[in-house]
Amino acid sequence: MNVRRWRTRAATTVAATAVITTAMSATTASGAASTAPVQTRIEAGAYATAAARQQAGSAALAGVDYRTWQRDVAAVIGTARPYIEQRTSAAPSGRKLAIVLDIDNTSLETDFHFFWEYPTPAVKPVLDLARYAHSRGVDVFFVTARPGIVQAPTAHNLRAVGYPVTGLYVRDLPDLFEEVSRYKTEKRGEIEAMGYTVIANIGNRPTDLVGGHAEKTFKLPDYDGRLS
Repeated sequence: MNVRRWRTRAATTVAATAVITTAMSATTASGAASTAPVQTRIEAGAYATAAARQQAGSAALAGVDYRTWQRDVAAVIGTARPYIEQRTSAAPSGRKLAIVLDIDNTSLETDFHFFWEYPTPAVKPVLDLARYAHSRGVDVFFVTARPGIVQAPTAHNLRAVGYPVTGLYVRDLPDLFEEVSRYKTEKRGEIEAMGYTVIANIGNRPTDLVGGHAEKTFKLPDYDGRLS
């Protein structure tokens, strides 16, 4: 993600964190109902709304069409699924496999929604791929340039829309002084150091993908930086 853009968003996010935390607490306090129906309602409502809604958020200002973006994302993910199937079929028994996902406009539709639309809906093709990989024994990690202050609401958002979350890496204070690409490379290296083979790394910016520590990369569209 573009660092300057995230600085602007981070200032807004800090102001919104209290609101989001309150929403999370209310969800937790409601407790008695099963989480599965709630998750299903969130997903169904989010996807139906996204398909029918007028474009909003910073993507509209950048001139990125929602339906075109969805089509272009689906085309990339369409090549990733058979690779995941083949790679997991060929993996030796007991081998720890992982995929690494960026978050903004890779896992979540960040630029197509305002910050108060919480939880941010999942990018449906990526969600389906993550679930498919997880069903085949692959652990799912998220490495994002988001600052550590929003780690809890980010984790809650990912789980609320249905992602399996093995691990979430956000930028703590020392990481904020590093180039995003170097930070993300280091985190993939840490995942490998835990004994994983990162079979796929998926993101929408070059900084998500460079630096190695992944067998294969899949780049989603960012339209020359118009999406964060």
